[in-house]
Amino acid sequence: MSSCVLCGESRAVALFSASDRLYRTTERRFDVVRCGSCGLIRLDPQPSQAELASYYPENYWFAPDRSAASQWEEAYRRLVLRDHVAFVARALRNSRARGPLLDVGCGGGLFLGMMRERGFRVAGLDFSADAAAIAWRRQQVPAVCGMLANSPLRPASCAGVTMFHVLEHLPDPRVYLAAAHEALAPDGRLIVQVPNAASWQFRWLGRRWTGVDVPRHLFDFRASDVERLVKSCGFEIARRKFFSWRDNPAGLASSLAPGLDPMARRIRKVPESGVQRLVKDLTYFALTVAAVPFAALEAAFGAGSTVMIEARKP
Repeated sequence: MSSCVLCGESRAVALFSASDRLYRTTERRFDVVRCGSCGLIRLDPQPSQAELASYYPENYWFAPDRSAASQWEEAYRRLVLRDHVAFVARALRNSRARGPLLDVGCGGGLFLGMMRERGFRVAGLDFSADAAAIAWRRQQVPAVCGMLANSPLRPASCAGVTMFHVLEHLPDPRVYLAAAHEALAPDGRLIVQVPNAASWQFRWLGRRWTGVDVPRHLFDFRASDVERLVKSCGFEIARRKFFSWRDNPAGLASSLAPGLDPMARRIRKVPESGVQRLVKDLTYFALTVAAVPFAALEAAFGAGSTVMIEARKP
């Protein structure tokens, strides 16, 4: 049994075992445990880095092709990403720091493209060279392949660093948080978003909740866990948000009907005709819309299925 990354405690309570429900990259089952001291939930043991890489499918990001369905999906993603853009834009405008916004795990760069369109200087970083190339080509965003702990950025050169659904994938999130602290200028802003293990969705669905995403998610953070981790790396908490138009309703839809998730179907290369794809997409969209009231209600009570946190470097 490994030690807890948050408190160092080695005692843990087994919660359940689970496998890759969404992308089906493996049939192996993994143990999910809760720290016996602070309550942080994690995979134990963690897969090795070589093994973990095999659980990330090709095209593990959104990159539209020229099909009508894909173009519709990009339009939808632009719509639901607007609250991410608004949250980050407000953080940067409230900061005295100067420099670009760095998005860690930028994928195909759609979020950065939207920030660039609003006049912000941006840069992207992703572990995938293909994703970084797509961000350059499709979104005109300067992006490179690399890891934040070994990035080419000068210390104190960024006004903001964003990490959307990154921390839960890292064997030791403190390494990236420390690197973000070094990259940020004084009064710079760190924005992180993770699935919230204190959500109603997790309490209701347990291992079937997509926020667990075994085996890619090595940790299942509660908002309090993330805040404690961020503070331990020298940041001050400024703001938190428990609702995301992009993630919360769709996450519930994918939990209830993983076989309809458009990205999972594309990654798994599910054979389907154009009509079948349209029917599945429309059904998934209807389920997502139907999930909005529940997702909004849990967020209103501080128990949304994601938490987005703005932190300031003093």
